[in-house]
Amino acid sequence: MKGIVFTQLLDMVEQEFGYGLVDTLLLTADLPSGGAYTSAGTYAPHEMVSLVTTLSAHTNKPVPEVLREFGRYLFKSFVSTYQHFIVAAPDAFSFLSSVHAYIHVEVKKLYSDAELPFFGIERCDEHTLRMLYQSNRKMADLAYGLIEGTLEHYGEKATITKNMIKADGSEVEFIIIKQCQRTPDLPLAT
Repeated sequence: MKGIVFTQLLDMVEQEFGYGLVDTLLLTADLPSGGAYTSAGTYAPHEMVSLVTTLSAHTNKPVPEVLREFGRYLFKSFVSTYQHFIVAAPDAFSFLSSVHAYIHVEVKKLYSDAELPFFGIERCDEHTLRMLYQSNRKMADLAYGLIEGTLEHYGEKATITKNMIKADGSEVEFIIIKQCQRTPDLPLAT
């Protein structure tokens, strides 16, 4: 797993809870690397699981909630770091549709050793997008938060339904349905 994900998690913890909790996580989580992360480094996914589980225990938030919050935070950091990907898409569905076929291809050019999740995309209609998440890392809730962050960035509202395809979380379906923007009812002319 790329180090940028680890450094961003620790940045989020520091901003939200202070450096004391970052220090606690680094000292108490099972981290073979010792927690000395660089954004370009590669680290065992087990370390992310350990950090998130330890953070969950210290904040009394369930792991899925921690991952979703982190996904939203991570998207905001991607907006500034990878702005060229974001500005190329006019709306959330266009951006989400480009993740696997375009963005992940570009990421692999920069980090050939990156192991990225697979996202299958089906545009059902103009208001509905189906995303299939597949990864042995089983972090669909992180993807969920990234989807939420995307929608928030583009100022769009949607309902997101998460369906477990495989019970172990390695394959999850997201159905995203945009809410139609309705204009208020105008009084009838008399």
